[in-house]
Amino acid sequence: MKILDRVLGCILILGGIGHTFGSLQFYKHDQLTLLWSLSFSLFIFLLGTLNLVRAGRPEDTTLAWICLVAGLCHIAATLRFGVLIGNLFDFRVVLFIVVTLGLCAMSVRTIVSNR
Repeated sequence: MKILDRVLGCILILGGIGHTFGSLQFYKHDQLTLLWSLSFSLFIFLLGTLNLVRAGRPEDTTLAWICLVAGLCHIAATLRFGVLIGNLFDFRVVLFIVVTLGLCAMSVRTIVSNR
């Protein structure tokens, strides 16, 4: 399970890299939207990194709670993006939700196993 946990964290970080490059390409002429989009890329990188740290600290329930709440926020924002583009089944939406749900499940597992 620890390997799956780390793989999901790495996939999320790779998704953040894709998000960054896509943002730079798509919003290069709209600097305000680019700023917000790159801010979300930063959030993705931080969430992925926090989950990688959590995977190596199975006794840290505080970190697991932080990862869980941040993951749920990421899912909410991703769903909103899907609504805004009019396609909840867009590959980007589905990928980020599936990966983040997996990371949230790992966080819950950490929280429950340390009670």
